[in-house]
Amino acid sequence: MALVLSAGGMYTAWEVGVWRSIAPYIQPGLIVGASAGAWNGWAIAGGATPDDLAGEWLDASLATIRIRRPEPLHRKARELWSRFQPRVPFGLTVVEMPRFRARLIRGSDVTWEHLAATCSIAGLFPSVRIGGRSYVDGGLQGALPLWAAEEMGATHAIALNCLVGLRWRILRRVFGWRRPSPRLQVVSIIPSEPLGSLKYALVWSRPRIERWIRLGERDGREALRSMSILK
Repeated sequence: MALVLSAGGMYTAWEVGVWRSIAPYIQPGLIVGASAGAWNGWAIAGGATPDDLAGEWLDASLATIRIRRPEPLHRKARELWSRFQPRVPFGLTVVEMPRFRARLIRGSDVTWEHLAATCSIAGLFPSVRIGGRSYVDGGLQGALPLWAAEEMGATHAIALNCLVGLRWRILRRVFGWRRPSPRLQVVSIIPSEPLGSLKYALVWSRPRIERWIRLGERDGREALRSMSILK
């Protein structure tokens, strides 16, 4: 069973709430994330409890992460990389530029630079140079990297997807986001309420983070009722 966490910037605090509700009932065999979802996944794979993860999101230092200011983002990536090391197979996605190619980075190949790159939204943050190549946000070529989970061997997945609605369907069509094969069985959990303006995904706000975590907890509890895949 794979746990797949979508991109979404600050919206991905919602994923924390969902995980808090479903964590007692599942033990993912592998974890995959894109962008800020990869940060959540890295911490979960490294043994962070749901309360630990919530504490990360409620930390006011996240307010220093702003567009066109890579230093705070890189500092947080270094901190996460040093604090957590995966105990289960883990992968994240980045996009190699200028080839515009999605790449899966997994296991011991993941460095703090990859954690920084997967959150470096193209046009808002500079690309990250790794091994002589430039990388940007993994969500650019697929906000929900189910294909990456399948590439790592998953046949079943629980997908936490906070990027839903018309704008994301349009982007999926425009960019031709990579899809998994029909063989991958997916239980998808999405927000039951709008998470708010797109600008909210870029700027930290404690009241919004708290609201999204509460909403995620509620959505997670509701999802458990229909998770036949877990029975």
